[in-house]
Amino acid sequence: MSESSTMLPLGTLAPAFRLRDPHGKLVSSDEFKGTSALLVAFICNHCPYVKHIRSAFADLGSEYQARGVAVVAINSNDAGTYPEDSPAKMAEEIQLAGYTFPYLYDETQDVARAYHAVCTPDLFLFDKDRRLVYRGQFDDSRPRNDRPVTGADLRAALEAVLAGRPVAEDQKPSVGCSIKWKAGKATAAR
Repeated sequence: MSESSTMLPLGTLAPAFRLRDPHGKLVSSDEFKGTSALLVAFICNHCPYVKHIRSAFADLGSEYQARGVAVVAINSNDAGTYPEDSPAKMAEEIQLAGYTFPYLYDETQDVARAYHAVCTPDLFLFDKDRRLVYRGQFDDSRPRNDRPVTGADLRAALEAVLAGRPVAEDQKPSVGCSIKWKAGKATAAR
């Protein structure tokens, strides 16, 4: 069943995080200070919506990293219930997808709750001051709608930020699989 993002209010300050990658390396949001923007993407390994955009998202991440944007992906799914989203499988996914950016595991799910993330993919773009300027869909392609995967919506927001222009406030929510919450945690996310 698909879920739509909650559309965190524009202007929200980026919540801080300190998470580990699948190899145990600790990565902090403080490491990305001084970048022109910060893109935080809540994704996972098994979701068909993420798989649908995976290649284009990996390419977009690499392209914009080269232009000074910090890109971070976070998996907040309960790996106990969904072992395909475990850190070991995340390490495999990094290689398969060609991710050049950190892919971190939010074991406590506290970071997902701080961002009000509810689905995968759920995308959040912050400007250089770490204020939210875009939250929403990658583009209007879905696994079964035959529209090309372009990243047009996110790309337009990134281009506006890099050019110093305001990002259009008419933003469409992301649609994807619900984050797989640990027992008793789902209601805390909303």
